[in-house]
Amino acid sequence: MTKNIKTLIGIFCLGGMMLSAGLFTSCTENDDTVEEYANWQSKNKTYWDNLYTTTQQKIKGGDTSWKIILNYTFQNQKQTTGSALTYRPENYIIAHVEQAGTGTTSPLYSDSVSMHYMGRLIPSTTYTAGLIFDKSWSSNTFNAATSRPNHSYIGLSYDSKGKPISLVDGFTTALMSMHRGDHWTVYIPYQLGYGEKSSGVVPAYSTLIFDLRLNDFSHPGVKLKD
Repeated sequence: MTKNIKTLIGIFCLGGMMLSAGLFTSCTENDDTVEEYANWQSKNKTYWDNLYTTTQQKIKGGDTSWKIILNYTFQNQKQTTGSALTYRPENYIIAHVEQAGTGTTSPLYSDSVSMHYMGRLIPSTTYTAGLIFDKSWSSNTFNAATSRPNHSYIGLSYDSKGKPISLVDGFTTALMSMHRGDHWTVYIPYQLGYGEKSSGVVPAYSTLIFDLRLNDFSHPGVKLKD
């Protein structure tokens, strides 16, 4: 798998359930067909631009519960010419801190993480709250007492057949910015998600929204606790 075809670990664990949702849904007395994701690229661009601008205003106003975080692949870039480094809104993820944890350090790219997550899209024709395309817990709502966390490598890993797999850049950026116990809502532009190609039930150009909770992380050679 190349850098351009990345997938979240276990992202399609609900694939069988979600495939029935399809990309189209029939409706109306005339049996017309309504496209679920009409003008999807334009809608996602507008959604992201508005969210980015609104978040900037909130941060400038002193709201510390919102974060705009540069893609981890850009964070160590150094200026090599006379012009300053500049980045576009889609080079960032946005996070809203729902609850701050007690940890003080963040995972590294080479670490493994223990986490809970649920991913959804922005609202569409049928899914007014956004299609849920994956989650790590089996019940309708999250229950910390009964939900077993998902374990994953942050960086590149390989499946049982030797196929390389990795998290999308936006998800990696979020995890590497979190502390133990953090609960965030993470917004990922399509450029740092699945890009211009669909992935399972996720259409191309999709903004990804994650309810993400970081339980724990460990360095290479150290086993995570359940």
